[in-house]
Amino acid sequence: MTRTAVLFLLLNLWITCLALQCTEVPGRLKQIDAGNGQVFGVCPKGDIFTLYGSSFIRLQGLLKHVSVGPAGVWGVNSTNQIHKLVKGDWVPVPGMLKQVDAGGKMFVAGVNPGGLVFCLGAEATTKYAGPGSPASWTQLPGKLKYYSCGPHSCWGVNVEEQVFLMKGVTPTACAGSLEWQQIPGALSMIEVSTDGKVYGLDSEGDVHQREGVAPCNLAGTGWRKINLSQKVRHVSYDLGYLWLVGRDNHITYCTE
Repeated sequence: MTRTAVLFLLLNLWITCLALQCTEVPGRLKQIDAGNGQVFGVCPKGDIFTLYGSSFIRLQGLLKHVSVGPAGVWGVNSTNQIHKLVKGDWVPVPGMLKQVDAGGKMFVAGVNPGGLVFCLGAEATTKYAGPGSPASWTQLPGKLKYYSCGPHSCWGVNVEEQVFLMKGVTPTACAGSLEWQQIPGALSMIEVSTDGKVYGLDSEGDVHQREGVAPCNLAGTGWRKINLSQKVRHVSYDLGYLWLVGRDNHITYCTE
């Protein structure tokens, strides 16, 4: 790399660092998810919280993972049972997942304890109101440890931290093309926002954004490391706010 290229890279990193304004929020969480203008999270003991105004308020129930998006609010508990928030109550949903994502275009998806990947189409997702409602899950090929969907595509990572993209997802075909496209990079988790932005977290606790993602280029063009003063446990993004849970469980949001 030439001296000019090195200086240009350092200048870009310096500008990025200056542009990002971060604010700590009172409370502690181990997982957070933002979507559709809402923010939900789970604390280390499993208590569920949602952002109301400038502070988090506790909801009933216990979960280990919660997600909010166009598909509503969904969660899984310590025994991998699936729940949906319906009129203020957590109602059980048939099936078992260890991680769930409600960011798809009116459909929900997730990964079960064995790493198998599933999604639930828009009709069943939106109409599910409790026991007796149909919930026919569709299985995707392969295995992942984390799966997240947005308006145009879904992204996942496996136990080897390989990154994959699923194209062709729609409300009526939540499984998409059924063909995984491997994306260069190594991540331990990944999140797709309501507007299609893609953020990932590596094993060192550093956050990366996929640049160039657009409806005409779902795979994007490359990863950009986000310069932060802390190592991160969980990341989510919505409406210009980058939400972070540090390895010490502190909550922070950042804006540019």
